[in-house]
Amino acid sequence: MTTAAVGVLVATMLWSATRSSSAGMIGVDVALAVTALILVPVVIRRPRTGGVLAGVLVALSPVATPVASFAVLFLARNRPFRQAAAVAAVSVAGEAVQAFWRPVPSLPYGWRLVLMTIAYAALFGWGTWAQARNALLAELRDRARRAEREQERRVDEARAAERGRIAREMHDVLAHRLSLLAAAAGAMEYRPDAPPERLSAAAGVIRASAHHALDELREVITLLRSDDAESPTDAPPGQTLADLPSLLHEARAAGQRIEVDDPLGPPVEIPAAVGRTAYRIAQEALTNARKHAAGQPVRLVLGGAPGTGLRIAVSNPTTPHGGATGSAGTGLIGLAERAALTGGRVTHHVDATGRFHLTAWLPWPT
Repeated sequence: MTTAAVGVLVATMLWSATRSSSAGMIGVDVALAVTALILVPVVIRRPRTGGVLAGVLVALSPVATPVASFAVLFLARNRPFRQAAAVAAVSVAGEAVQAFWRPVPSLPYGWRLVLMTIAYAALFGWGTWAQARNALLAELRDRARRAEREQERRVDEARAAERGRIAREMHDVLAHRLSLLAAAAGAMEYRPDAPPERLSAAAGVIRASAHHALDELREVITLLRSDDAESPTDAPPGQTLADLPSLLHEARAAGQRIEVDDPLGPPVEIPAAVGRTAYRIAQEALTNARKHAAGQPVRLVLGGAPGTGLRIAVSNPTTPHGGATGSAGTGLIGLAERAALTGGRVTHHVDATGRFHLTAWLPWPT
């Protein structure tokens, strides 16, 4: 394709040259045109050598000008600056020699040399700009790939850290259940003469503990097999929804404005796992508001009832720059994983007014 395009230009230059050349020079121009076309593949494979040869041919005939121009553009796009500049200088020198011994009557020597120099300079500049642009795009693509790999690495590390935290928390829960089971079984073993009522109560403890332990173990195994999680920072052990007033007091003491709508009223009986997750959701939402919307008021709404589930909604206006602290987004994804552990869900979005909303639903059995 390249050779054909250059060939059309060479043929045009040859036709133009033959109109003003003698019969003897026509044969020379034809031979030089064929030689110039043969140099096109040489320019592509060995640009510096092919470009210098094309510049030499330019000194003999104008039919080599298209090949020399192509060589300057090709080197400027694909080779170092010095190589391209050297070939461009050789081509301009060839044009100067050609203009001296094959003048054009209607175009003075000085003007012809200036025009050809400008033309080669334009080709050289165009090719250099294209090479710089391609290098910049390649660097940006490489940066994007590196950033993507780095983000994937951070996600993997966050996922592993969160699963480790969940595993430790579930270990504590299972240890508690199994210790109850062992104590009840030991009582039955060492006091076989105990009243039937006490033996029945011990058997009930064993059955209930085993049932809860199996349920919690099944939940954590299902969660740890999932590939959709990242890590938040963990809530302190033992803190549940009953500790929410203390959390709000600490946040307000730090200067955060919080409006609470809590129709639940005084602390209510909520399963421990659900209470811990609810506390964690509220803590992460308030932390995100402090980090990304500093100084903005936060609204926290709690609602629900046994059998319908516990609902938590947190919203706050966003700021133009999202706060001074960066975030990889692992906290919100970690909340979704913790909610999934209890059978709940967490969603978040920014509405048309620029207000951020985080909504969670957690099961609340009757």
